[in-house]
Amino acid sequence: MPRSVNSVAAKARRKKVLKQAKGYFGRRKNVHTVAKNAVDKGLQYAYRDRRQKKRNFRALWIQRINAGARLHGMSYSELMGKINSKGIELNRKTLADLAMNHPDAFKAVIDSLK
Repeated sequence: MPRSVNSVAAKARRKKVLKQAKGYFGRRKNVHTVAKNAVDKGLQYAYRDRRQKKRNFRALWIQRINAGARLHGMSYSELMGKINSKGIELNRKTLADLAMNHPDAFKAVIDSLK
């Protein structure tokens, strides 16, 4: 009895991997065995970096708030301590946006703390 191979499904699997590897350089984009490794690694990085992106943005917001606060003679920790004690409900993302793009509004926030 002849061996039965589901070549339709196998070809579809290989095609799916090569489609995911579109845009890769060299053999990573057109050789299935190489592309499979590259795609697997890329998916691992994507999973990890979805979490790291949140950390990186928080760090960026803190740097921007600190820079804005120091222009007005206050450190980041002082500013956040006073904001929490006064009960001002502004998160770091909003404060960073104010510090970068709306310095007058950020100054008003700082003046309300002094």
